Amino acid sequence: MKIYTKTGDQGTTALFGGTRVPKHHVRIESYGTVDELNSHLGLIRDQEINPHYQDVLIGVQDKLFTVGAILATDPEKAVLKSGKERLNIPKISEGDIEFLEKEMDQMNDALPPMTHFVLPGGHTTVSYCHIARCVCRRAERLATLLHENEGIDTRVLQYLNRLSDYLFVLARKLSHDLQANEIKWVPEKY
Repeated sequence: MKIYTKTGDQGTTALFGGTRVPKHHVRIESYGTVDELNSHLGLIRDQEINPHYQDVLIGVQDKLFTVGAILATDPEKAVLKSGKERLNIPKISEGDIEFLEKEMDQMNDALPPMTHFVLPGGHTTVSYCHIARCVCRRAERLATLLHENEGIDTRVLQYLNRLSDYLFVLARKLSHDLQANEIKWVPEKY
């Protein structure tokens, strides 16, 4: 398989289904940001962290490929006139969303209650987690814009929302595990 095709040399790219769109199209921005997020998760996974979190992140990375495939599919070409799905693309399930919620609940049970916002940082691994959280929020914003314009499976939006929450809780848990200093944000009084 050749990596270069030269078909995008004029600034367009093909969606699943064959439709060509500009490379700056919100659909491309959406799944491109999910791809960026996936790379950041790989960086977190490569750190010396609890193997359970590494395994969870591998599963999340797999789900992000599913999200990317959903976002990269032209909705008008995803379904045949008979109503049958034309492309065999996996889905994000309610169970995928619930899995992230359960993981957050387990981590939260081991953490002190949160009384303030926290400043990102304290340890490189924690900072990587916060960066991934911010990229996830951007992916969610772009997917929401795409949903407003063309409509996408709302479970994708829910998954990205829950994933950004998961990454925040993971950052707090890693701060705890790594004994990093978690600095609370206390607004100055004027």
